[in-house]
Amino acid sequence: MFNIIEKFINKMSIDDVNNFALSKNIHLSNDELIWTYNFIKKNYKNYFSNPKAFNIDLYKNNYSKENFNKIVKVFNEYSQKYSNYL
Repeated sequence: MFNIIEKFINKMSIDDVNNFALSKNIHLSNDELIWTYNFIKKNYKNYFSNPKAFNIDLYKNNYSKENFNKIVKVFNEYSQKYSNYL
């Protein structure tokens, strides 16, 4: 499973991040988008090595309040949906 994720992350573009956010009705500012893209690229291995240790609240200052609330909702939804695979 990790190999599939790694291949996807390596191919992932900033447009992929933006399109996913938009599909979830999250309209990221340019700064939020760049930060999110860079964060995913740099930190996905750490997350997948220990997902329960990840504290999303540490990153709330990188987003508007509205966007952060939406991101938390999507993050929790996907975490719950795919937790058995991590």
